[in-house]
Amino acid sequence: MTLTAGARLGPYEILSAIGAGGMGEVYRARDPQLRRDVAIKVLPVAFSTDADRLHRFEQEARAAAALNHPNILAVFDIGRDAGAPFIVSELIEGTTLRDRQAGPVPVRKAVAYAVAIARGLAAAHEKGITHRDLKPENIFITTDDHVKILDFGLAKLTSDPSAASALQTVAQTEPGAILGTVGYMSPEQVRGLAVDHRADLFALGVVLYELVSGQRAFRRDSAAETMAAIVNEHPPDLRATERQIPPALTRIIERCLEKSPTARFQTASDLAFALDALSDPSGPASAVGVAAQPPRRGWIAWGAVALLLVTLAPLAYQRVREPPAAAAPPMRFQIAPTVDLAGPGNFSVSPDGRSLAFFGAGADAIPRLWIRAMDSLEARSVPGSEAFGPVPPPF
Repeated sequence: MTLTAGARLGPYEILSAIGAGGMGEVYRARDPQLRRDVAIKVLPVAFSTDADRLHRFEQEARAAAALNHPNILAVFDIGRDAGAPFIVSELIEGTTLRDRQAGPVPVRKAVAYAVAIARGLAAAHEKGITHRDLKPENIFITTDDHVKILDFGLAKLTSDPSAASALQTVAQTEPGAILGTVGYMSPEQVRGLAVDHRADLFALGVVLYELVSGQRAFRRDSAAETMAAIVNEHPPDLRATERQIPPALTRIIERCLEKSPTARFQTASDLAFALDALSDPSGPASAVGVAAQPPRRGWIAWGAVALLLVTLAPLAYQRVREPPAAAAPPMRFQIAPTVDLAGPGNFSVSPDGRSLAFFGAGADAIPRLWIRAMDSLEARSVPGSEAFGPVPPPF
């Protein structure tokens, strides 16, 4: 049904139409009890007799209502009026990532968006909820550059064995939208296998690939060809583009896009941490409305400094006992060919000049502390240092 301004839906007064899609129509409405404007998604009466569609619609409400995170759209209420079910959510102003994106975005902003999305997914995954339909159309950027994940209509409560398979979901997708949805599905979704939260990490990798490159990772001429590419092919190498994409970011994206779920990041929190390590610490933390981090940078930094001091103390003691050495000419050195330094200044040379300590990301794209001798390019990681962030050299 189509509602006009002044109509009532339960206790809510319709103010204006916002938009429409395959899962219903969205209106701006007024909550008279709390005196605030809200958004209401209404499932058309013609579709409310479809048991499966109705189940998906109500599942969206239950999934979203169970979440409370600044990067997920908040759901306030659910109800029915004249046979039409509806969901009441917070009213946000802005546009979807798909509507906003016109080609590649700056790497720093793309990383910030991805961090916010990963944190929202982490909150959902902790509740046992997998989104299963993450794509630019379901990522909303508010007018103040805040990230919100929308539409948990295809979400699968991972403890629910009766949920429909991914291929059934594709078959029910509206014509014209199938390519957009299929292009962000994980290989296990395409195969109709069991799906868990790691499918969302694959989808986020596809979104991030598109943000930094300006190209679809698996776009083909048909849905069948797109699905075949997801299962059997890799997207074009980001290193071959003309954009200056940090190697560590390229490795993170490649890890998200691994065909096997076990080869990807295993949690959204781990992915958010790896992405956050790429951010410039001097930049504004609220650039895209990312949730504030706990105030732990201070003690993490001091812990890292203490670890460096303990590691290098024997070398410093030996230096004190040795006679002064003759002045040596300036020396150049390479950090390590397999490790990307996590920003300028994140290294320290021991007092005797024989060892080098630095903070960077190895092949797994996870930042950690490394130690190597000056006469060797082989670096060894310090166990347990993954929890630390970049710190100033203690020397």
